Amino acid sequence: MKGYVFHGPGRSAWEDIPDPDLKEPTDAVVRVDAVTICGTDLHILKGDVPEVRPGTVLGHEAVGEIVEVGTDVRTVRPGDRVLVSCITACGRCRYCREGVYGQCLGGGGWILGHLIDGTQAEYVRVPYADLSVHPLPGAVTDQDAVLLADIFPTAYEVGVLNGSVCPGDTVVVVGAGPIGLAAVATARLFAPERIIAVDLAGARLEAARKLGADAVADARETPEQLVADLTGGLGADVVIEAVGVPETFEMCTRMVRPGGHVANVGVHGKPATLHLEDLWIKNVTITTGLVDTRSTPTLLRMAASGRLPTAQLVTHTFPLERMEEAYGVFAGAADTGALKVVLGGPRREVVAPRTV
Repeated sequence: MKGYVFHGPGRSAWEDIPDPDLKEPTDAVVRVDAVTICGTDLHILKGDVPEVRPGTVLGHEAVGEIVEVGTDVRTVRPGDRVLVSCITACGRCRYCREGVYGQCLGGGGWILGHLIDGTQAEYVRVPYADLSVHPLPGAVTDQDAVLLADIFPTAYEVGVLNGSVCPGDTVVVVGAGPIGLAAVATARLFAPERIIAVDLAGARLEAARKLGADAVADARETPEQLVADLTGGLGADVVIEAVGVPETFEMCTRMVRPGGHVANVGVHGKPATLHLEDLWIKNVTITTGLVDTRSTPTLLRMAASGRLPTAQLVTHTFPLERMEEAYGVFAGAADTGALKVVLGGPRREVVAPRTV
């Protein structure tokens, strides 16, 4: 089969690779019908995630059809259309029993496209399939569903829920890329007084407006002052960092009010300064996090009922074999206007299932 393989910082290719096999009785093999590219994949290509070994197939988000299952898999069977979650859960360790699947100690967590081969291929092996894939309702298209593998649960859990967004809050989202836009959309579920989006790109700020931002600010034009003006000098109740660079994290800590929350979602490749000389007295809560995807079933129900604006985030579509071109478009978002790119090829014949 074909897959998109990481060969070290700055080097990757869509190339021939071995078909995946079942390795454990809890595995499933999924034929990939739709896949997308995440900002984390770009961080990997830059060398910001050194745990990813050369030779690894990238990708951790997909929609597809089950073609093989191990003998211990009980909740899905060949022929089922499923969402492949970005997080794998063993279901048995302490963290999984607490619903903190991102920190799984039993061989799960974020492993696809990180510690094992991922989803940017024609087929993918998914460990612990009973908890790591979700059967899809027919009302949710592949293109919509694939956005629920990572960006929507990440924005919702690590941004909105960790930030404790409440009715009447002022919420600032710094970074209007796909994660930031999903944070704007899901923050609206809690009826904040206002949502302010901050970014460098005018097109992304316009997208934020369409998704429900009440105000937008160019990151180069002292957005801290806009936040102060709109809140009577108090500051934001919740600030969500969705970029992953030191400057934006430090900006977030300047925008938050005393007693407020800074929810960091961005993937950071460099240290950021924590200005405790200013923050120690302000009762500020700062959270970090890897998504657990415990909200995925809820988000799927909301998508099926038309309550999530998933389609608005997809700006480009490609067949799978144009993976390298899709990466170029996504990485060059400042010039291409890309938000989320979705790749999918023609349906292929399903191989005969086997068990282990």
